[in-house]
Amino acid sequence: MDFVNKIIGPELKIFEKKFADAVKSETLLLDTIMKYIIKRKGKQLRPMFVLLSAKLHGEINESTYRAAALVELLHTATLVHDDVVDDSLERRSFYSINALWNKKIAVLVGDYLLSKGLLLATSNNDFRHLHILSDAVKQMSEGELLQLQKTRKLNLDEGIYFEIIRNKTASLLSSACAVGAYSTSKDEDITAAMKLFGEKVGIAFQIKDDLFDYGKEDIGKPTGNDIKEKKLTLPLIYTLNNVDVQLRRRIIYIIKNENKDTKKVKFVIDAVTDAGGIKYASDKMNAYRDEALGILNSFPENPVKAVMEELVRYTTDRKY
Repeated sequence: MDFVNKIIGPELKIFEKKFADAVKSETLLLDTIMKYIIKRKGKQLRPMFVLLSAKLHGEINESTYRAAALVELLHTATLVHDDVVDDSLERRSFYSINALWNKKIAVLVGDYLLSKGLLLATSNNDFRHLHILSDAVKQMSEGELLQLQKTRKLNLDEGIYFEIIRNKTASLLSSACAVGAYSTSKDEDITAAMKLFGEKVGIAFQIKDDLFDYGKEDIGKPTGNDIKEKKLTLPLIYTLNNVDVQLRRRIIYIIKNENKDTKKVKFVIDAVTDAGGIKYASDKMNAYRDEALGILNSFPENPVKAVMEELVRYTTDRKY
């Protein structure tokens, strides 16, 4: 993302060094796993939003870097634990921790990352950061459990869907924007506005992920994967609520009993497309994106704001 590097390129490099230092361990096995985690890092969207949110309202400082590291520590911990829960052997085309070592080690690695985050915050008296992000971790757990509960019965309505993704996905991005803004502004009103901004972006981001499941492009995620995992996403929820009873029953039967059959999964994808589920979800995604941009536009014009707008648009325009 060259457009981001133009504004916070040097700060991102400093963050990467500080994050690597934050996860170091005296234990050889842990240190080896930490180096592996650093090597396979993703797009680092959340640290980007921390740094940009901070720079939008002041000068990036040590508190900002600690906030970004805390966000990334918590995010990485949840991914490691998610791979155990989902029995996933891959993450971003790399082997997962539980695949290379085992589930017991993966759980302990996740716990280690959480503890490093707590120590980073408490040893520097970053209690406001810790309060904001602890709430996000609570929401993520609630969202994950609610999804597991509702997926079993396939009775998810749109309101529950948004509750799940607001908690499970958007809460951490929301908190990233909040802690970034607080680290430089120390202003609770600005922090609250940026938290809401991040929530809107996070919801749009998740809907985009939902849409990938129905796309034709090579986006690194198998088409129909969510259907195979019995995940009720927005395009599917809309379809189930807007087709006749017979088709609804057939779709639900396929999801419950024939979700590994490629032809049956394609039938569901085609039914969702024909029912207007893709368009509906796209319109919702763009509405959340525009609400986020509306909050961003309430702040004075500056180069950081322009890059943040471009980053928001990237979340809905990205190809993977």
